[in-house]
Amino acid sequence: MFLNNLRLFNFKNHAEVNLTFDAPIICLVGRNGSGKTNVLDAIHYLAWSKSAFNPSDTQNIKHQETGFFLRGGFTVRNKQTEVECVVQTVGKKILREDGQDYTRFSEHLGKYPVVLIAPQDIELIWDGAEPRRKFVDAILSQTDRLYLEHLITYTHQLKQRNSLLKNFSDSGQVDMNLLESYNVRLIESGEYIFQARHKFSMQFATRVAQHYANLAQAVEEQAGIHYKSDLAESSFSQLLKNSVQRDVALQRTTVGVHRDDFIFTLNGFEIRRVGSQGQQKSFLVALKLAEFEEISTCLNLKPILLLDDIFDKLDDYRIHRLITLVAAGSFGQLFITDARPDRTQVILVNAGIRARIFTIENGTFTRAWLPT
Repeated sequence: MFLNNLRLFNFKNHAEVNLTFDAPIICLVGRNGSGKTNVLDAIHYLAWSKSAFNPSDTQNIKHQETGFFLRGGFTVRNKQTEVECVVQTVGKKILREDGQDYTRFSEHLGKYPVVLIAPQDIELIWDGAEPRRKFVDAILSQTDRLYLEHLITYTHQLKQRNSLLKNFSDSGQVDMNLLESYNVRLIESGEYIFQARHKFSMQFATRVAQHYANLAQAVEEQAGIHYKSDLAESSFSQLLKNSVQRDVALQRTTVGVHRDDFIFTLNGFEIRRVGSQGQQKSFLVALKLAEFEEISTCLNLKPILLLDDIFDKLDDYRIHRLITLVAAGSFGQLFITDARPDRTQVILVNAGIRARIFTIENGTFTRAWLPT
């Protein structure tokens, strides 16, 4: 997959930008705050219909403007396509492909895959279970359409069941027959999600371990992933029956795949507890490279890889290992941001990599070849 051109209008700090990309490796350089990351986020929007950094659509509109517009021209499997996204302060968000509006944004997911490696990824290790579930859900939703449908159904049914439990608590009466009718679809989707996550975690853990070993070059360090789920202990149906009283008392569903976690480990111990800063960074990059490989294999399509400020977060050795993969042609189209143009130039020139470089200054983009 290749992004040929990109237009931004009133998106974040950019008033109007029109960019043409004619190389597999694109570098965006400029001072912090110049809008490098915002270009990557625009690409993410066209792939996901949402920002990678700010969940509020309207907060991505340029200050004092009423909406933003994004357009990207892609080549996917030798076919030219165009994706547009429109967000306004008033009205619905619009996502369209080749002039045709989507009625369900979920139909777009997986058509234009991107993998982003950004400083915020550290939350996958440091934070609670939710970011890790979302990370896995994002991969499976792109590679398994049925998984996405079950995830949407489960999320909706869970919200409905929780609302019902609150009504029970408020009224002081519990209608078991009504509750069971809510359980049926929740159980069906929950069991599918559990089985899919279990199978995925086994395969994905192997990919992560391989990439970690390549990055860290430490044979005594074994990266792993442990899938933790209520459904590993009993059937979902039985779990729901056993938890009825607790659910009514707490006014929420206390068992299910919405509580799942994926424990990231190093030599069998949680990496957030035992891993050094360098080990954690290596694990994060390994996760993202495994994500790239998983999507590429399942869709038979190489995602666009977005590296946001990655050189500032890795040491020289890990940068070298990552750029070695780039030089070997392991990826398709690659976008790199860096606040230090001289560093980017040295890294790419030393690796023998030719790239198109865009310099952003005072809202103006100038482009050149690197090396010149």
